Amino acid sequence: MLGLMQNRQLLVSSIIDFADKNYGDVEIVSKTDSNQVHRYSYSEATYRIKKLINALKNIGLKKGDKVATLAWNDHRHFELYYAISSMGAILHTINPRLFEEQIIYISNHAEDSILFFDQSFANLVNNISKKLVSVKKYVIMKSEKSDLNIKLDNIISYENFIDHKVKDLDWPNFKEEEACSLCYTSGTTGNPKGVLYSHKSTLLHAWATSMPDTLCISASSVVMPVVPMFHANAWGLVYAAPMTGAKLVLPGSDLDGESIYKIINDEKVTISAGVPTVWLMLLNYMDQNRGSIMSVKNLVIGGSAAPKSMIKEFSDKYNVTVLHAWGMTEMSPLGTVCRLLPKHNDLSIASKFDLKAKQGRAIFGVEMKITDDSGVEMPRDGKSFGNLKVKGPWVAEAYYKEPKKILDEEGWFNTGDVATIDPDGFMQITDRSKDVIKSGGEWISSIDLENIAIGHEKILEACVIGIPDTKWDERPLLLIVQDKKSELTKKEVLDFFVGKVAKWWIPDDVIFLEELPHTATGKLLKSKLRDEFKNHKIV
Repeated sequence: MLGLMQNRQLLVSSIIDFADKNYGDVEIVSKTDSNQVHRYSYSEATYRIKKLINALKNIGLKKGDKVATLAWNDHRHFELYYAISSMGAILHTINPRLFEEQIIYISNHAEDSILFFDQSFANLVNNISKKLVSVKKYVIMKSEKSDLNIKLDNIISYENFIDHKVKDLDWPNFKEEEACSLCYTSGTTGNPKGVLYSHKSTLLHAWATSMPDTLCISASSVVMPVVPMFHANAWGLVYAAPMTGAKLVLPGSDLDGESIYKIINDEKVTISAGVPTVWLMLLNYMDQNRGSIMSVKNLVIGGSAAPKSMIKEFSDKYNVTVLHAWGMTEMSPLGTVCRLLPKHNDLSIASKFDLKAKQGRAIFGVEMKITDDSGVEMPRDGKSFGNLKVKGPWVAEAYYKEPKKILDEEGWFNTGDVATIDPDGFMQITDRSKDVIKSGGEWISSIDLENIAIGHEKILEACVIGIPDTKWDERPLLLIVQDKKSELTKKEVLDFFVGKVAKWWIPDDVIFLEELPHTATGKLLKSKLRDEFKNHKIV
């Protein structure tokens, strides 16, 4: 017997429609590509979103068509998020930090029909446009295009594109399982793979993101996603903010410590999210300028492990709580958030920080387990290492246009991470399965070693890789970028590990580098380093 409840579809358009009707005067503040501050309300944004929908319909865009963006976090990109999906088309956010060949590949693979791009990416678009076989129209996201050396025929400025009166518009209705957006992974090997989100999965993910024990977003919040809107839908924050009536702050392309510090204080941001490197720049700026961020209650750190030293410094110096989070593009992306339980209130300060350094507990909607290589589930004892697997309504079941199955027979997705889970459900990533160091039949966590190294005041960035060893199979090699203002010796670095890990975990050697290579999403490119140092000899 079915329930006797209304069967309203869960669509992205319902979020902005709700914000318009219930929080219409709440601000969206953004830093534009021309470095100007733009302010308007949810109601004003909704009006422009409807104008954009009409403009897209007028050029023949149909349900299921893909529309690409090369853009930073600002109000026009926000409008594209809602207009494209709300009319039944598919928003395809492209990471401009990828190599040109990768951008060409994913645009052609997605079969994008329109490309919207920021002024700062004009040269990039000029370089690749002749190889984008399906793109028929280009829209530059500014008022005019006459002052740019654009060599494209079918191009118009954003404001001219939407410059007409809004006709009466009822939000289109269709099945919630329809696709609404498309993001491509930025793996270190092979071509990027497309993750195709549905309206239902996106709405449920935003709902879960806003929950009190997740990111606790409400109408009293001021939300600033520093994570770019081309990274897994800005971790869902551009949906969660209007869903809850929170003020939304979009910081544009300037993500240095001073710029982030200024916009946080100018707009009284209460919660922000980004990768560790952004918050390291903010810490350095505040330390050098005796700054403070009084309004901030939570900083969400994801993308890579947040060092315990960073979590502690934000708390001790600035009274800011860091929420360690974990997820993947394939998970929309949020999977866990590290909030302590009431039972942990009486723990020592040191024990609390040990717990906060973990990636946290699964949020509602995400199931999680660890298994050995044969698929047998391992105990939640906080000690056993295993392959981390997940399932849930916003976890991918396949890659776009890829016939290969990515789920096991029981519907679990193997994340590629190696992790532990403790009796209270706190998960800790110990490594990527391809990055774990196997020495003498035992595992060494490169992430643990990196976090210890970064805790040294003279070390800015650290990477640990396994190098071949005739006796032990693999041994850890530490590569670091040091503070140029400080003197640092190899012995001083290695002595810093003593007493913090087992003696046999301590790296065999240290190499000082000017910089470390990263992927387009800011993660350490360990495959390149393993190849470069595979013949390194300990001296």
